[in-house]
Amino acid sequence: MSVPPAGKTPWSVVELTDVCDRSIEEALNAAAGDGRRFESVHFVTQPGNRRPVMAFLFFTRDDLPQGA
Repeated sequence: MSVPPAGKTPWSVVELTDVCDRSIEEALNAAAGDGRRFESVHFVTQPGNRRPVMAFLFFTRDDLPQGA
């Protein structure tokens, strides 16, 4: 497996500690503007509390180097 050049990593993970609709929307728009495609979101909750305390957004980039 070849390693992509610096700045061309195929995956990007964004950590949000302020989990609300506005912060998620801003992160999605910023990544889309950077040419990344949304893949998934994972929420972190504390036991006994349904409200997430953190979120991790995963993105990919289509422009992988040749041979990757």
